[in-house]
Amino acid sequence: MTALERIEYSDGETALTGWLARPGNTPRAAVAVFPTFMNTTPAVEAKARALASAGYLALVADFYGPDTPHDMVGANAAMTRLRADPAAMRTRLRATLTALAGLAPGIPKVAIGFCLGGMAVLELARDGADLVLVASFHGLLQSPLPATAPIKPRILVCHGDIDFLVPRSHVAAFWEEMDGVGANWHFHSYAGVDHGFTNPLTPTGQPNPTYNASADRQSWSALLSLLDEVLG
Repeated sequence: MTALERIEYSDGETALTGWLARPGNTPRAAVAVFPTFMNTTPAVEAKARALASAGYLALVADFYGPDTPHDMVGANAAMTRLRADPAAMRTRLRATLTALAGLAPGIPKVAIGFCLGGMAVLELARDGADLVLVASFHGLLQSPLPATAPIKPRILVCHGDIDFLVPRSHVAAFWEEMDGVGANWHFHSYAGVDHGFTNPLTPTGQPNPTYNASADRQSWSALLSLLDEVLG
C-alpha cells in the first residue's frame, strides 16, 4: 500500500493538511483530489493511492483545517459554513492548487472530486483555474457563481441518475451552462444509481447502501481513459 505523506499548507491564516501519494516514477501529471463533505476518508485516500499506482502525483485536499469535524452533523455544519461564502470557498480551493503547484512544478495539473469535492472541481473550472482536466464524481452541479467566461479544462462528470441531491433539472441546466461558455464536457449518467456511488462505506464505517461497484469501476475507467487522451 502506498504510504501517504503529510503536507502542510494554508489558506491565509487557516492551516490546512493535505495527504500526498507519490508514484514510483516521474509523474505524468499532478492531481488535486478533493474529498467528500467529511473531508479525507479511507475511500478518498484509496483513490489517491490508485492514482499514484497509475503514475500520477495525488494530493488529497483539506476543506476545513483544524476544525475538521468527525461526525456527519459536524460535517454538514462545516460544509454549510464553507459554502455560505462562494468567493471565499473558491479561495480555499485554490490554496490546494497552489500547494500542488509547489510540489510538482512544470507538469500538467488535474483536479478530481467526490460529493462536495465534485462540486469543488467544477467551481475551479468555472473560476478559470489553469487545469487540463476536472472530474466530478457524484458532485453537485449548480453554482451560485455560474460560468460567464470560457472554461479551460476538459470536464468529466460522473453522475448517478437518481442522485437525490441532483434532480434532472439540475443536469439540464448544467449542460446549458457549459454549452453557453463553450466548455468541452463529457457527462456519464448511471441508471438507477444514487449519490455516493464510489464510496463502499458510510462515514460511520458501515456498508454504504448507495455504493455501486459497476458505476465505481466505469467512472474510474472513464477518468483514466480521458487522462490518457488529454495528456497524450
